[in-house]
Amino acid sequence: MTIKRAFVFPGQGSQSIGMGRDLAETFAEARAVFEEVDSSLSQNLSKIIFEGPEDLLNLTENTQPALMAVSMAVVRILQKQGGIDLKDYCAYVAGHSLGEYAALTAAGTIALADTARLLKLRGQSMQKAVPVGVGAMAAILGMNFPEVQDIAEAVAQDQICQAANDNSDGQVVVSGHKEAVDRAVALASERGAKRAVVLPVSAPFHCDLMAPAADVMANALAETNFSVPCVPVVANVTAQAENDPEVLKSLLVKQVTGMVRWRESVLWMKRQGVTDMAELGAGKVLSGLVRRIDRDIICVNAGTPKEIESLIAALKG
Repeated sequence: MTIKRAFVFPGQGSQSIGMGRDLAETFAEARAVFEEVDSSLSQNLSKIIFEGPEDLLNLTENTQPALMAVSMAVVRILQKQGGIDLKDYCAYVAGHSLGEYAALTAAGTIALADTARLLKLRGQSMQKAVPVGVGAMAAILGMNFPEVQDIAEAVAQDQICQAANDNSDGQVVVSGHKEAVDRAVALASERGAKRAVVLPVSAPFHCDLMAPAADVMANALAETNFSVPCVPVVANVTAQAENDPEVLKSLLVKQVTGMVRWRESVLWMKRQGVTDMAELGAGKVLSGLVRRIDRDIICVNAGTPKEIESLIAALKG
């Protein structure tokens, strides 16, 4: 039987206060995930996740391990309550930006405690790479990828402005120096974008300004043990499946400055025969993007006990 399903994991922007709390209250295995993440970080991160305050959860060094913890809580519930072994129920895993770390952890490539520490460091190093106010990101809506790339190149001048996230047709995010990103917003509006809006983010992710963070992550990843994933991981940087632990490691370094090729990743999986996707973790951002990328792909969410129950029933049915 050919498996035609992928499990996908959300990235930054999907977080909200209280996410995962009902999972921790209902399932011991979910509770254990949050406890292990807290312990590995020597921080009561779960208190911030469940109770806030929002400004603390939105600090990227907290957001990144927090979203991964919620996704892994869902994975552990699927395994324990549903007897869902990933390799028997999905053909691929993929994650959006930091979600790729959750995908790798779900596939058994990185240990949970190591992932939590890597994501904390990734958040800290991304924040430190560029002084606050120097960089920015903006979403350009209603334009396709080549049009946005043209705009980014036209406005860069002596600064950096790059396509950072190719999320779906009509949703591309640019990243770089604040002035260049402002010029991109103005030019996109001139050229007929539906909307061009600067995003409320703390740093210009996925562009060359993140090079210092990539160096930090290269050193940290070199010292982290990676195993062969139990299912292939579709990487953000290549938009295709990878299995080799050393290749996956190098792609995580490139991902810091590289573009998240989400639209291409989804279309690549479809070409391999994927017809169904399940978004494991907080929010419904990826489900919305998948719908915009290809309406034929069915994408369900699993972030609450009820949604997980429905997914287990569907997988077992």
